[in-house]
Amino acid sequence: MEIKLNSKMILEKEFKRQMKGYNIDEVDQFLDIIMEDYDNFNKMIKELQEENERLKKEIETLKKQQTPQYAGSTNFDILKRLSNLEKHVFGNKLYD
Repeated sequence: MEIKLNSKMILEKEFKRQMKGYNIDEVDQFLDIIMEDYDNFNKMIKELQEENERLKKEIETLKKQQTPQYAGSTNFDILKRLSNLEKHVFGNKLYD
């Protein structure tokens, strides 16, 4: 999608005059409204793009801050934890 007009192009547009043409003042007033809308749309687009970039950076920061609960744990560490848990729950009865 490509934007073909901007407010400057609208402002500088010249129309050919004809005997039974449109009222020039009405056309100019309407084009002024269109120019204002274009400026507002461009401002909104820029704000949304900036917000989008900010949110993307925030997501990346949050992803970096989150670490899995057992990050870096090996199978040996997990087995050791299970063994300690068994000792705590069942006592030394299992090992007698």
